Parts: sequence; C-alpha cells; structure tokens
Amino acid sequence: MGLQIKHLNKKFKGVTLFRDFEITFPEEKITCILGPSGCGKTTLLNIMGGTVVPDSGELVGFREKLFSYIFQDPRLLPWKTVRGNIEFVMNRTMPASERREKAAQLIRLVELENFAEYYPAKLSGGMRQRVSIARAFASPSDIILMDEPLNGLDVALKKNMIRWFTQIWESDRRTVIFVTHDIDEALLLGDEIVVFSHPPVRILAHERFHEPVEKRRDDMPQYKKLKEKLLGYLHRSMIP
Repeated sequence: MGLQIKHLNKKFKGVTLFRDFEITFPEEKITCILGPSGCGKTTLLNIMGGTVVPDSGELVGFREKLFSYIFQDPRLLPWKTVRGNIEFVMNRTMPASERREKAAQLIRLVELENFAEYYPAKLSGGMRQRVSIARAFASPSDIILMDEPLNGLDVALKKNMIRWFTQIWESDRRTVIFVTHDIDEALLLGDEIVVFSHPPVRILAHERFHEPVEKRRDDMPQYKKLKEKLLGYLHRSMIP
C-alpha cells in the first residue's frame, strides 16, 4: 500500500500549494521529487515530517514512523566531533560499545576514518555533508527526508556524495523521499521520480528507473532517454 497522502489542502502566504492533492510513496525505495521553485516540495516534506500542519487532508502510514533529515545545510553540532555527531542521534538504550561500533562502520562507509575526532569547523563543506548522511542512517528512523542536500556541490563531489549515500542505503534500506531541482541527481538516485507542476500542484509524471542504483551511469541510452523525457515535463511545469 505504501505511504499515502490523500485530499491534501495547504495554502502558504496566500498561495494555494496543494488542492485535493494525492500521492503514494513506496516503502524502502528512494522517491525523488522534481518541480519548479516555490511549488511546495519542501512544504510537502515538512507536512510529512510533522513540522507543518496541513489545512486539511489525511496522511496514511506516517503517524507511527520515525524521521531523519538531510538538509542543504548539514546542521552538525559544532561542539561534537564527527563520531560524536553520529552517536548523538542513536538510540540511548543501545550499549555504548555498540554505538561506537555502528558509528565507526558509518564513518568508514563515507570514507572519513581519518577524521572521526575532528570538529565540524575543521571539515570541508562536502565532508560535513557526508557526516550528515551518516548521521541520518545512525538515527533509528523509518523515513529519511532529503531537502536538496547536494545543491551547490560541483559535479564530481555530487557524484561521490551519491555513491556514499547509496553504499549506506544498500546495506540499510530506508524509505527515502528526496526533493531536488536537478534531473541528474534524480536519475542517479531515484527508484521513482515524480515531477510536480506549478501550484496548485499536479503530478505531471511518475517515472520508474528499473536499472539498479549502483549500476547507473549517465551515458546509458535509457538514462539519456528518460532525462530528455523529464526535461520536457519540467518545461511544462513552469507554464501556469
């Protein structure tokens, strides 16, 4: 059945973002949401996470779930080390030795073994974002909400970030809902890709990329074909 949003209505600053809107998210998959700036993508994430209240509507399957977040800004605790930031979100009933072992495993997966005792101020922006990825998986969450976490990174770093994320996700499959404005990010990460229109939001496309995430390359014929298709939908999304 998946996670369902039914008959969602939400206005923000006088703009109707959602009017009787419905969508279903498959569990233990990565769903990427594309759409024009200001269409309500981030608002939808916040409604799912419970930090924004809808005007009306029903969220099915969300209430009993736990959430973790990966934002554009890593939002690390400056007074804690890499290891400390990751251990901080873990279940406190877990023995200290087990927390340390799990943190070490996540630190290895994002290739920061030599920086485990560094504080955020001593890390590059890309390294801090790697810590935020590891931290999201350290949390005992069911759903990871990602709000344009790769925005502003150069192409090479972005591809590496996607590699680090998928390495962890392959070993610990959570439901991931990833908001982005970048088609290549969606194609490299998403099991499902949804394109939103301008407000009030309609779903212009709901595509599935059947190639496993770890095998995708941007020179694949199916990749190029789907990218061209999505570009067409995004162009339509800008038209009132």
